Amino acid sequence: MLIGCLTALFGALHFLAVGIVLGPFLLWPRSRPGALDVLMAGARRLTGLERNRRSVFFGDRFPEHYKASDQKLLRYLAVRCYTGLLCAVVIGLLGFGGVLAGLTANGAIRGTLGWGQFLTQVLLGGVLLFLDLQGLYSLAALDTRIARECFGPSERELLRHRVDELSTSRAAVVQAVDAERRRIERDLHDGVQQRLVALGMLLGRARRGRTPEQASALLLQAHQESQAVLTELREVTWRVYPSALDSLGLQEALGGVAERCSIPLRTRFEVGAALPKPVETAAYFVVSESVTNAAKHSSASAVSVRVTLDGTLLTVRVEDDGAGGADPAGSGLTGLRSRVAALDGVLHVDSPLGGPTTITAEIPCA
Repeated sequence: MLIGCLTALFGALHFLAVGIVLGPFLLWPRSRPGALDVLMAGARRLTGLERNRRSVFFGDRFPEHYKASDQKLLRYLAVRCYTGLLCAVVIGLLGFGGVLAGLTANGAIRGTLGWGQFLTQVLLGGVLLFLDLQGLYSLAALDTRIARECFGPSERELLRHRVDELSTSRAAVVQAVDAERRRIERDLHDGVQQRLVALGMLLGRARRGRTPEQASALLLQAHQESQAVLTELREVTWRVYPSALDSLGLQEALGGVAERCSIPLRTRFEVGAALPKPVETAAYFVVSESVTNAAKHSSASAVSVRVTLDGTLLTVRVEDDGAGGADPAGSGLTGLRSRVAALDGVLHVDSPLGGPTTITAEIPCA
């Protein structure tokens, strides 16, 4: 705190010197940029000194990537000058009170001070000592708060940013769920329902068949159509939620994706620990959606999938050798990004024209 009082004095002298010497230049528009550069050069050195003081004596760790604006630095330095000089006054009063306490004790020992006066001064001195120490504590807390607001995001900024992230991710998840429901309804209506209608018509024609041979042929078509309906219904259920995730785990579920993929798919699974169920689900859908897009839209001849766990971070990387040009703002990738963001993860899409397309999801497991 004493060193902080000294640096606050340097800051006050800097403002005073700049105000006297460069005041006219700061008022003239043409010379103002140069004068501001001189002002900010000294302000940055002083704030750097304050940052080092906080790191050495108070153990503060500020984010290295965070860069405060010039206005924020000047505001911090101005407030720091005020609090530092006020702290010097409080420490001076504390020292003065210590001297008076020594004189009072000396007078009581020599007998020149009565016990009534001595007790009165002890009581008043104790109250003033409490107020002085409380003032030092409050100034130290204020010093900590303004330092964190200048050298790193304040708690209010972090909270506001977190609230914005949660609001955005919640809205995105709701949109993704609605889009998924519409896709399931479309798959059921355009695929399964149409096949069931065709199956019913085939069975109806078989019942009305005039000859056994015609009825047998229609029943054979109906049997083939029922197999196709089962296959398509199984595909729809896998897109909704694969049961293998619950019974066999993520690795076996990804094996099911490879079996259903129409192009060669190579999978590397390097996870040595159990994963939370929400993380497994998000990783599965990242792979499934990316592989489906590669097979349908990119004209790819091969796809590679790599799933790795580094500490508490699960990384899912899907790369194909297709034509590229995937739109990160498309509905499919937007839904994946929302699903990953709901778990505080990030999704990166690198798809230049001509390929290759690489989709990387980083999902924290803690």
